[in-house]
Amino acid sequence: MTKKLRITTAAVVIFAMMALGAVVSRSSPKAARSDSHYLPQFNESGEMILPPNNMWREWVYVGSPLTPNALNGGKAGFPEYHNVYIQPWAYEEYKKTNEFPDGTIMFKELQLTLGPAEHPDGSQTEPSGRGYFPGAYNGADVSVKDSKRFAATDNWGYFNFNHHEPKAPTAKQQPTDRCGFCHIANAKKDEVWTQFYRLLDQ
Repeated sequence: MTKKLRITTAAVVIFAMMALGAVVSRSSPKAARSDSHYLPQFNESGEMILPPNNMWREWVYVGSPLTPNALNGGKAGFPEYHNVYIQPWAYEEYKKTNEFPDGTIMFKELQLTLGPAEHPDGSQTEPSGRGYFPGAYNGADVSVKDSKRFAATDNWGYFNFNHHEPKAPTAKQQPTDRCGFCHIANAKKDEVWTQFYRLLDQ
């Protein structure tokens, strides 16, 4: 093999290794997570677009309050587990500043209790004992912080992506008297129920 051919071959190999490394770096889950900075998306009508591919289930999980029908006269406003998630970048910013940054999404995925209930209080008995157990998903409610877009509603907008499955692909902002008023009056901090989420209430 001539010297010139050896140099050319070596250059091709090095280039191929660099290209492969770039592809691996872009496609690795670790790189994708570190670069993730998902922000709320809206269509031309101002409706919020449901985050794609159930991505919220890979965000920071903060808790699951439960208000079943059986403990609320059969008429609970949210008769499900409230599985709440926040984007990793927003959570990191919150930990540093103790404030929710603009662009924060609090994604509450609703999940029914496993049924049918065996006892009057809605509970049932499983091998681990008597209690409540998560069942089918049941839609989602989402709140978004944006001090410009939602200035008229104390910086937060509220969206309902159905209280059943499948979740709606888009959702209109809810009137203040449907969601906002309760958060404003009762949530502990910046319209977020941090009193129910130990991860956020430290």
